[in-house]
Amino acid sequence: MSGPAPAVILATRNPGKLREINQVLAPLGIALAGLEDYPGLDEPQETGATFAHNACLKACYCAQHTGRWCLADDSGLEVDALDGRPGVYSARYGAGQCPPDSPRQVIDAANNARLLRELAGVPLDRRTARFVCHLALADPQQVLAEAFDTIEGVIGCEPAGENGFGYDPLFVLPDRGCTTAQLSPGDKNAISHRGQAVRHLAGLMRALPARGA
Repeated sequence: MSGPAPAVILATRNPGKLREINQVLAPLGIALAGLEDYPGLDEPQETGATFAHNACLKACYCAQHTGRWCLADDSGLEVDALDGRPGVYSARYGAGQCPPDSPRQVIDAANNARLLRELAGVPLDRRTARFVCHLALADPQQVLAEAFDTIEGVIGCEPAGENGFGYDPLFVLPDRGCTTAQLSPGDKNAISHRGQAVRHLAGLMRALPARGA
């Protein structure tokens, strides 16, 4: 980006996503703020049928309502034995079992529990899956840049690891013999779907002309 970079907001209230993306961007001189400064701004309904649609929808909505550049991440898990589920419903897959306004950790646990129930009896060699991440950067007028990446793995039979969030305790990396929740933050960001997509998007951001923040 030529000239001073505008302040960029990450269109989420998920502290795990904000932390991970900032860890990747910090060495590149880019920092994101969350939506904590906009308590009255509701996040839009994720009505898209694809990760790309939802990422663009969220980025444009938040940019229009804050007047600033906004980055949105739509990511999730695709499990082959479940015909690609939970897919775009990953963040709320088991949320129907949770009380309203449950904390993120409770929802994550419910999502993981539902996933294990649906894969009960499925052998390990058929539990192949991938994490998918689509990022969109928008100003109040338009989408400025998009990036996409994935990481392949297998769904384990029980949670393992304390790091990460979401489905990380179940997502096994066969070549490493551990889940993504057992990786250090730096190791995870180096190989993850989100880390790869963020680095790609950062390169695209640097090529954009500076606009009003």
